[in-house]
Amino acid sequence: MPASPVVAEPDQEVLHGHNDQIEESHRPGKGVLLLSLGALGVVYGDIGTSPLYALNLMFFGFTHVPLTSQNILGGISLVIWALTIVVALKYATFVLRANNDGEGGVFALYGLLDKFNKGRLAGLSWLLLIGAGLLFGDGVITPAISVLSAIEGIAVATPVSGHATILITLVILTVLFAFQFKGTGGLGRIFGPILIVWFVVLALLGLQQIKLHPEICHAFNPVYGLHFLMHGDWYSSLLVLGALVLVLTGGEAMYADMGHFGANPIRFSWFFLVYPALILNYLGQGAFLIGGGQRIGGNLFYSMVPSGWLYPMVGLATLATVIASQALISGAFSLASQSIALEVMPRLKIRHTHHDHVGQVYLPSINWSLYLGCVILVITFGSSESLGAAYGLAESGVMLTTSTAMFFIARRYWHWNVLSSAALFGFFALVDAAFLVANSIKFMEGGFVPILIGCVIFIIMATWRWGRKATFDAYAGNFTIPMAEMIQHHRELPSLIERTTILMVPVVVHTTKVRTPTLLQMLWKRTGALPRNIIYVQVKHLKVPFIHHNRYSVNVLERNERGSIIHVQMQFGFMEDPNVEIALQEMLAHKDINLPTSLRHWVVHVAVENLIADKSMSWLKRLRLEFFILLRTVSRPAYFHYGLGNKVALSAEIFPINIK
Repeated sequence: MPASPVVAEPDQEVLHGHNDQIEESHRPGKGVLLLSLGALGVVYGDIGTSPLYALNLMFFGFTHVPLTSQNILGGISLVIWALTIVVALKYATFVLRANNDGEGGVFALYGLLDKFNKGRLAGLSWLLLIGAGLLFGDGVITPAISVLSAIEGIAVATPVSGHATILITLVILTVLFAFQFKGTGGLGRIFGPILIVWFVVLALLGLQQIKLHPEICHAFNPVYGLHFLMHGDWYSSLLVLGALVLVLTGGEAMYADMGHFGANPIRFSWFFLVYPALILNYLGQGAFLIGGGQRIGGNLFYSMVPSGWLYPMVGLATLATVIASQALISGAFSLASQSIALEVMPRLKIRHTHHDHVGQVYLPSINWSLYLGCVILVITFGSSESLGAAYGLAESGVMLTTSTAMFFIARRYWHWNVLSSAALFGFFALVDAAFLVANSIKFMEGGFVPILIGCVIFIIMATWRWGRKATFDAYAGNFTIPMAEMIQHHRELPSLIERTTILMVPVVVHTTKVRTPTLLQMLWKRTGALPRNIIYVQVKHLKVPFIHHNRYSVNVLERNERGSIIHVQMQFGFMEDPNVEIALQEMLAHKDINLPTSLRHWVVHVAVENLIADKSMSWLKRLRLEFFILLRTVSRPAYFHYGLGNKVALSAEIFPINIK
């Protein structure tokens, strides 16, 4: 249902407010168990498949850890407490409390902190945008390493070449990305049950080994982990931490996907199934090593699988990794659509894959960019062990960004004092910073991959944001006559054009005291005539997920027997589809809006800017402008993005804009 309108009399300004909710959203009619099942298939695919490669890299990768009982106990202890502190305590207990109208993730934090962005928090907003760029980097690496690690299990059962493993991985990734346009609605119904089987099997595999070597349970003592970290030199400790972060990959998904399921179902899935299953499996892998088990085919996880169950396990692991990859790909689509709505990314083509669920979208350009990145990574690195060097840096960067933002959330919304906020989230930030530093030493071995992707995305965001502001400022700098003078012309003209004209404008025209929008003045100068009815339409994007009330406001600037001049401001949240055409049709029933009932009789004028660099512009800013113009060529025009032009004919007015 459309949100209700607000109508103002002439010269009356309507101000809107919105409430950011920092509490558990209520979802009537849906049981926690059903939502928890759905959360398993979307939220925990990534972190749930970490046992395939995490410990293998910690003990046999670039760390070169001697396989002594003390080192094994110490490594498993670090895994247990990393999952407990970062995921169970930080994310499940505290971060999930911070929701923006029920939504979570980097852009939810961005929206929550935006109202306090008064200089001091400006840097934090940019930090959150960097975090968003790093998440795109994770979206490229996760499908590659997850599917590759699952297929490597074939080498444990049969002596196949590495080329065959890479080929099978590429085929699976190709099929996965090729079917993204169909959406995840059908697959989502079976994701949860498959991952229930996966986590139960993880737990059973671990229990089997724990029964044989129960001494591994000493790993619950954190002293073993601390001793393991402090026993060697600082470089070795950083290498261990760099491998340790792999058990946490996907933890951020708990917060990012909160809007789909709610905090309580995500917590329920974590504490009652995912967390115990992961702990048991990691303990089991440690017990296997303590018992002197030998790796087969260079893979620790598959080496403890009974030979008769190896092929079914490879099949189940492949399904689990495909699900994990699907979750990351869908998350990248959602992240891109939110960034477009917040006007920090060019407007890419978006297809909605579900009629009832606004969050299920498909972006062709993002999909095939991710696919190309995955293919390059698989071919270049060739194995999950090598690719592990590229993994973790982006994840730890996003985790540190979240911890930093949560300090301000606790202060502003939960009204904690400085000491409590700093003590808790400062501790979390310290842990995240340790992971970030540890992973930074892997920069040249592959850690540059997510950083490079994140930097490219951030540069695009920063340039697009700057270019949009520069264009808007140039509009505001154009000299036009006061609106009151234009209204006087409308009253005194001997004849008016018999039509209702809709003008898309970038500025608010809510009183007669403001200046006339450039678009109308251009039409006035060109024709010397004015339409009988003029409707200014301005679209505003709020940094909240959804608009529940006051979808649009109507400001009547002039209404008499000759016609009317009206300003309509439409508001959309970053999780919504900004379709102006549909919104205008919904307003037809409103008596204060004069529109023909037939869309064929609508006349919509839009502006197309020809950006020109000012002569005084420096070469660096000129280069930035050229890049912004390049981004505009791949961006969908605003009027198409807003749903105009589907059924309504458009008239585009091209005029120069001088950018200083």
